[in-house]
Amino acid sequence: MTFSLTVLGTATPYPRPDNPCSGYLLRTGHTAVWVDAGPGTLAALQRHHRPDRIDAVWISHTHADHTADLLPYYYALLFADQRPRAPIPLYGPPGLAARLETFLAGAAPNPAAAAFDVHELHDGHRADVGDLTLTSRAVDHGLPAFGLRATHDGATLAYSGDTGPCPALDDLAHGADLLLCEADGAGPHHCSPEDAAAAGRGARHLLLSHVGHTLTTAEAAERAHAPVARPGEILTIG
Repeated sequence: MTFSLTVLGTATPYPRPDNPCSGYLLRTGHTAVWVDAGPGTLAALQRHHRPDRIDAVWISHTHADHTADLLPYYYALLFADQRPRAPIPLYGPPGLAARLETFLAGAAPNPAAAAFDVHELHDGHRADVGDLTLTSRAVDHGLPAFGLRATHDGATLAYSGDTGPCPALDDLAHGADLLLCEADGAGPHHCSPEDAAAAGRGARHLLLSHVGHTLTTAEAAERAHAPVARPGEILTIG
C-alpha cells in the first residue's frame, strides 16, 4: 500500500494564519501516525483522519511548538465526541507524561495514562506500529530530542525533528527516500538551510520545514536548493 506524508503545519515558534506549528501525518493503507503535535495541528489533522483512530503519536521533543496540541487532544479523547478504542500509544522524550500532567492538573488529577499509553524514547528506540516501523535517534537540540526514521514496505521517511548538525541526523538521512529537515537557522541547536542540504545529500530527496522567522521560505529554498513543505501538502514516500 502507498506510504504518504501529509504536512499539517510547519510554523515556528507560533502558528500563523493557515499554517499550524510542526505536525505531520504518516499513513499507509492500514496505519496512521501523528508526528509532532504543534499548536493548530489537531484541527488540521481532522481534515485527513479521525483523531480517535490514530494508531500512535510520536513527539520529537517537549518544546510547545511541537507538543501543545496534546492538551486539547487529551480532552477530545476523554471528554468530547471522540471514541478511542483504547489509550493512544504516545512515543516521546523522557518526562513528557509528567509535563502533560502538570498542565492538566486541576481540582482532580488528570493522569496522562487515561488517554495515552506512554512510551519513553531513547537513542535507537524501535517500535512497530501497524505496518510502520519507527526508529528514533537522539539528536542535538539542547534538551532530550529525537529524530525519526519511519519505514514501510521498503520506503523510508527520515525526519530531523529540531536539531543542529550531528552524526545522528546524517544516519537518519542515509539511504532514506525523503529527508524532512528543519531549517530554522537560529542558533547552535538548529539547522541552517545549508546544514539541511548537507544532511540531505544522504537521502534521495530533501524537503525543508520549520523555517525560522529570520528567513523567508524562498530564501531557505534557494540556499538549500530544495523545496519547502507546504501545509496541506501530501507526498508519496518511495
